[in-house]
Amino acid sequence: MIAYQRLALAGTLFVFTVPLFAADGLLIVQKTTTGTATRTTQIQIEKDRMRTDVSGANGENQIVIFDGAKQVLTTIKVDTKTYTVITKADADRMGAQVSGAMAQMQAQMASMPPAQRAQMEAMMRGRGAGAMGGAATKPVYRKTGTDRVGRWTCDKYEGYTGTEKVAEVCTADPSALGFSAADFNVANEMANFFTSLMPAGAREQIFAPGRIEAQGYAGVPVRHITFKNGQPQSTSELQQITRQSFPASSYEVPAGFQKQDSPFGGAGRGRGRGTP
Repeated sequence: MIAYQRLALAGTLFVFTVPLFAADGLLIVQKTTTGTATRTTQIQIEKDRMRTDVSGANGENQIVIFDGAKQVLTTIKVDTKTYTVITKADADRMGAQVSGAMAQMQAQMASMPPAQRAQMEAMMRGRGAGAMGGAATKPVYRKTGTDRVGRWTCDKYEGYTGTEKVAEVCTADPSALGFSAADFNVANEMANFFTSLMPAGAREQIFAPGRIEAQGYAGVPVRHITFKNGQPQSTSELQQITRQSFPASSYEVPAGFQKQDSPFGGAGRGRGRGTP
C-alpha cells in the first residue's frame, strides 16, 4: 500500500512538473497606438529563435522569424503570401555599403557652405542619420521616478537629444515580470544582427532588457513613448507576458508562400516553404 501511494505521488508530481520544464519560451503581447491607429504585436521567444507577429500596421499582417543559431532572419508578408530571407552576411554587406555611402557624403558635406551643411545635417537627422553622416544621435536618458503600467510598477526614464525630449521609457526588472535576463538572449542576438544597419535607438524597437551602459536605461520596457516637437507620437505598452511552449512549425514559412529576392542582395528567387 505504501509503495502504491509513493508511485501515485511520483506520477502526480510528474504530471505537474513536465509542463513547467516544457514551457521554456515566452509569449509577449504589446499594443502600439499612433494617433487613432492601433497595432498589436505578439512575440514568442525561445532559447535560439524568436517570432514576431504584427497586425494592424498599415493594414498589413507581417511575421518576422529570427533563427539565432543560423543567424538568419525571415520576413513573411501574410497578405501577399510572400517572404524574404536575410543572412548575417547580407546584413554585413549592406552595412558596409551604407558606411561607404556615408563616408562619401561626409566628404561632400565637408566642402559645403555652413548654411547648406546645417540644412543637410538636419535632413539626415530626420531620416535617422547623425551629423556629418555618422551614426544617429543616441538619446541620453535620465531617471525621473516611478510609474505604473498595467499591473507592473516601473522605473521611468526620459530620453533627450540635446534639449529635445524624444522618448519616455518605463522599465521593470525581468525578475519582477517573473523571468530572467537570460530569457531574452536571442532578442539581443537579433539586435546585434542589425548592428551595422540600425540607427541609434532602433534597438529599443526589439523587446529586450536595456542596460545603462548600452541603452541608457535598465530593465524591460513595459511602456515606450516616442516624442516629436515635444508631443507624443507613438505609445507601446506591454499587455501580457507569460511562459509558454511553441511548436517547431510556428518557425516555418507556410506552405505555398513564394520567396522573393532579399532587399539586401541575398540569394536569388525561389519558391515554396523553406527555400534557401
